[in-house]
Amino acid sequence: MGYGGSHKNAATQLGRSGDGGVDGVINEDRLGLDRVYVQAKRYADATVGRPDVQAFVGSLVGHGATKGVFVTTSTFSSQARDYVKHLAQGLILIDGERLTDLMIEYGVGVRVSRRIEFKRLDEYFFAEE
Repeated sequence: MGYGGSHKNAATQLGRSGDGGVDGVINEDRLGLDRVYVQAKRYADATVGRPDVQAFVGSLVGHGATKGVFVTTSTFSSQARDYVKHLAQGLILIDGERLTDLMIEYGVGVRVSRRIEFKRLDEYFFAEE
């Protein structure tokens, strides 16, 4: 998506015990002047609720962060979505449907299985000279 330029250190994976509730950090630019903190939840059927989002916001505050992205393979509750509307921190919620759209748009984890070709008449071919 263009974050961190194209260098290999544009992002750092945390996601271990003692990570402070943050799974990763993405540099917004090559210099790392601004960072986006990431939390990811892989759920099959569970909905991510306000308590999970509030915990991540607490982690953002603890890291002195102003920007975060919370990604889930499932969905967010309406309470979670309402909560982020009034935050001082910029927090984006990406649910499974939006994640899929972004993966397709940026070609991450997908491959082309079939291309469809559409043809139309060439008007100039039939034009009289």
